[in-house]
Amino acid sequence: MNSPQSGTATMSAGVLRARPPQDQTFHGNDPDTVAPTAICQDTPTKCQARTRLYRHGRLELEGFPVLEISDHLAEKDALIWLDLRDPDRSDLAVLSEEFGLHPLAVEDAVQEHQRPKLDRYQSHLFLNAYGARLDTVTGELATSEIAAFVTPRALITVRKDDGLDIGAVVERWDGSPDIAGSGVGGLLHGLLDYVVDGHFDAVQSLDDAVESLEDQLFSDVPQDLQVQRRSFQLRKSLVLLRRTVIPMREVVNALMRRDLHVVTDDLMPYYQDVYDHVLRAAEWTDSLRDLVNSILETNLTIQGNRLNVITKKVTSWAAIIAVPTFVTGFYGMNVPYPGFSRPVGFASSIVVMIVAAFILYLIFKRKDWL
Repeated sequence: MNSPQSGTATMSAGVLRARPPQDQTFHGNDPDTVAPTAICQDTPTKCQARTRLYRHGRLELEGFPVLEISDHLAEKDALIWLDLRDPDRSDLAVLSEEFGLHPLAVEDAVQEHQRPKLDRYQSHLFLNAYGARLDTVTGELATSEIAAFVTPRALITVRKDDGLDIGAVVERWDGSPDIAGSGVGGLLHGLLDYVVDGHFDAVQSLDDAVESLEDQLFSDVPQDLQVQRRSFQLRKSLVLLRRTVIPMREVVNALMRRDLHVVTDDLMPYYQDVYDHVLRAAEWTDSLRDLVNSILETNLTIQGNRLNVITKKVTSWAAIIAVPTFVTGFYGMNVPYPGFSRPVGFASSIVVMIVAAFILYLIFKRKDWL
């Protein structure tokens, strides 16, 4: 059994996110009908399959039976794209021998929550990545896992859920036929470009959410609980997005290696552009994470300052109220005192209470305790 010669892109262990049931893609489309012309009606797999054939940079055929792939691969200059939607191990076993897929790569394609990575095998490359989208209402980040087998003349994509809109990827290929016609590297570029743009959009949405959170932080009406809850949710989403974005730097960088023969000289500027977007998204994610942590600390500081102000006010009013309490207690003694049992004694006690309370009020006001 051949083992991977090298693997790039590292990530802390752990599940990215449990897969929720989805009835639409991140773009809001029906996952059953995206890229409808490429849907294969005749396939030995139990899962939905899509097929396309390119020749000399032009789309020549799509939606053809999966079992005809080997015949097309025998033709000169044929480039195949095969997409499988949530296949199981038996579905991939149908194709593993035909494409020479390594058993370890097939196992990674079936297992969920793999880290973003690029593994190199003798006959092909195996790539794993995640699409991402932020729910602007809840602040929760949704991810969609996709795996890809990259052979010299075929790109096989394996989607493990319906979040990533494969129809949008196909539209990118159709919108840039010069790139898509540059071999398997051109098709792979369209896929990576879509995934990385999704990361960038998610970071932009997070940035907008953090700005809104800053406005709440300094609102005239205290919103401590809402700010705290939103901050923790955004920080959680940022951590998840960081685990998705950071490893993509090594994935894209490794793909541009000359010895892999995936990226041609014509495609190198396009991959450099994708790499630049990955770097910017990664740096932006790190800066936003620091900003959210700063917001959490600032919120706690504001709460502490507000508590100090309240404590000063309560203490000041308690001191003011203590004067009348003292005076009434003094005059309430059952012993003779000046003005005892006479109206003048009652009047003098009232004057003492008012004057003393007013003096204390002025003192506390001057010290900004009230």
